[in-house]
Amino acid sequence: MKRLIVILGVAATATSAILVRYSTAPSLVLVMYRMLITVALLAPSALLKNREELKSMQRKDWLLCAASGVFIGLHFVSYFEALKWTSIAAAVVLADTEVLFVAFATVLIFRKKLSGKAWIAIWLAFGGSIVIAAAQSTAGADPLWGNLLGLISAVLMAVYTMIGSVCRKRVSTTVYTFVVYAVAGVTVTVIALVSGTQVANLDAMNWAICLGLAIFPTLLGHSVFSWGLKYLPPTFISTAKLLEPVLAAVMGWLLFRENPGWQVVVGGVIVVTGIALYGRVEAAEKEEN
Repeated sequence: MKRLIVILGVAATATSAILVRYSTAPSLVLVMYRMLITVALLAPSALLKNREELKSMQRKDWLLCAASGVFIGLHFVSYFEALKWTSIAAAVVLADTEVLFVAFATVLIFRKKLSGKAWIAIWLAFGGSIVIAAAQSTAGADPLWGNLLGLISAVLMAVYTMIGSVCRKRVSTTVYTFVVYAVAGVTVTVIALVSGTQVANLDAMNWAICLGLAIFPTLLGHSVFSWGLKYLPPTFISTAKLLEPVLAAVMGWLLFRENPGWQVVVGGVIVVTGIALYGRVEAAEKEEN
């Protein structure tokens, strides 16, 4: 049953791309309201049940959570914008290469040594991402620009993940997500106001989409992954998340008759294979240690 819940969480996350495609609002506005609505939904639990934890948080924890919030907010903006320029399949697959940027960072920053199999998996996935990034798909107004934004969103997500891995050692899931999403909402709001983006006068459709983004991919998606880590192996969670680009691509084809092109399909298969292989290698190495 727990595994099924995680799979449903992946499906909920995959709806993000579809909801963004249906929206006519600017990416900054979508992210801003997604974060602020999510914070409002989390507030009762965070402020009432976790009040003491919030009061006892150290300055270092606040700064780490704030940094995570900035990067996750920028990630969502880049990802949402990518969906407006390239195919759903390309944007989702490229955004999911985040784990590979994390692997590179651990080598360059933390001097972690990777095995030969791990490097093969990493280069395989990056090779697939290059195939996708160079694809001239019929879907999207400017596929190359959209693909670049997808890769940028992956880098931003990788930084968020690395900061979060440090912060989550001392901060609970509820408090962490509450603070991070609040900072993300404030960050994107400031950017929107400074850039002169119109943040008011949304129609009913776009309000419904913002609410849907807060509930489905955020609370029923990302939060379910955090919940699942308590009961299931991390390798299962990581592997299950690889279903997201597949589900998103299928929904894109069914709802928008979107044909991502053979390069995106081939590159996507290569990327997913590389990420899955890396996850298995990493899990095997942890068991050995």
